[in-house]
Amino acid sequence: MEAIFSGLWALADPMLLLLIVLATLGGILVGALPGLNATNGVALLLPFTITMEPIAAIAVLTTIYCAATFAGAVTAILINTPGTSASATTCLDGYPLAQRGEAGRALGMAAVSSTIGGIISVLCLMAAAPLLAGAAYKFAPPEYFALTVFGLSMLASIGEESSIKSIMSGAFGVLLATVGIDLLTTVERFTFGMNELTEGIGFVPVMIGVFGIAELLAQAGQLGIVRERITLRAIQLPSKADYQKTWKAILRSSGIGTFIGILPAEGATIASMIGYNEAKRWSKTPEEFGKGSIEGIAGSEAANNSATGGAMVPTLALGIPGSPTAAVILAGLMVHGLRPGPTMFTEQSTFVFAIFWSMLLVNVLFFFVGLFGARIFARATLIPLTILWPMVFLFSIVGAYALDQSMIDVWIALIFGVIGYLMRRYGFSVVSLAIGLILGGMLEKRLGQSMVMLDEQWWLIATRPLSLFFLVLTVLALAGPFLLKQLKTLKS
Repeated sequence: MEAIFSGLWALADPMLLLLIVLATLGGILVGALPGLNATNGVALLLPFTITMEPIAAIAVLTTIYCAATFAGAVTAILINTPGTSASATTCLDGYPLAQRGEAGRALGMAAVSSTIGGIISVLCLMAAAPLLAGAAYKFAPPEYFALTVFGLSMLASIGEESSIKSIMSGAFGVLLATVGIDLLTTVERFTFGMNELTEGIGFVPVMIGVFGIAELLAQAGQLGIVRERITLRAIQLPSKADYQKTWKAILRSSGIGTFIGILPAEGATIASMIGYNEAKRWSKTPEEFGKGSIEGIAGSEAANNSATGGAMVPTLALGIPGSPTAAVILAGLMVHGLRPGPTMFTEQSTFVFAIFWSMLLVNVLFFFVGLFGARIFARATLIPLTILWPMVFLFSIVGAYALDQSMIDVWIALIFGVIGYLMRRYGFSVVSLAIGLILGGMLEKRLGQSMVMLDEQWWLIATRPLSLFFLVLTVLALAGPFLLKQLKTLKS
């Protein structure tokens, strides 16, 4: 209880509150811009938070995450183009409502359901924190190693096309994590005589490259696309009839989103799809879905926003990102010297609860900003891509250089921008690469510590109950899709 109030007290700093408000506005702007999303926004802002205090830095990044996820509904409803992938299902009913002249009603429902979903997920996160803290003293290097292996196994579920390609992308990320001098053996690896690489490849320039510059290259092929835009007159709160029709869908999707967010590597996009499908399944008027159903908007938006809070559970408690954006936030934690894991809830409880309170605050803020400022943010959809993306490119280069004032970081960002673009084009997951890079360093470190602890007898890792538990989960995660496929084949 003391940690809860100390975390709240940490937010009493007027400068921190101002940063959260500005980050909320910036996050909504990022989410409302077609082509940009929460992951891009957090990756681009990450190098500029290096000089901040840890609480301020991570609070700003999580604020961008929450606000941008909500703001994706603005473009989904007004121009039938989701501002973020998590709002793709919102297009199905939001745009038809807008075409009927009910854009204000659709955005009002999006704001309400997003706020409720976000608040519920953060409250669940706060309630779960004491349970996570109890596990802190049961984790030693072997347990962390097995947990990291389990996290890497979840990469198989990230890719949209091929699990094998996702695992290959993750393995490439792990390989990148080995660049530099091994701290245990002092052996220099893959530096090719370049002194700048002796400390390894930094998280930040890679994140800027694969999420920012790669997106720029992808969007360059869409410069000729003309999007139809609906005129927005005014936002209106849902009516009593709307609440009566949607409250079950909002609560159901909030629970679904929180649960999906907790699963490593899933995130808001999958949550919104499941939330939408369940809203349709339980609706009394499923025939309205896809034609302008207010329940469809409620189910989609409550799910994707509740997933943001859920995604921070494995990120903070286990050091395994719960979504692509959480992977970038995890890189931010590590850049600031913070060690994600069960011990964070005991050793840095004030920091953890300060982040929880900041997420709760931003969910309240974007409700009011969404209602009263949506008309202003909707104008962001008018910015020509020929102006927007050169600005994003400039911001990316400045961000990469600002980290260490090193040109090598700029080259890394540019190279990985091209790599990220090619990976997306041929069906490889850039998210898997980013997570592999982050977890690869942790994997090697924990393995080395385990070998020292167990006197080089690596097989003893499997004799420890928690380690064995995570290793079994790893086998199930990797073999599960194949076994399910075989069972379906036998049944058919």
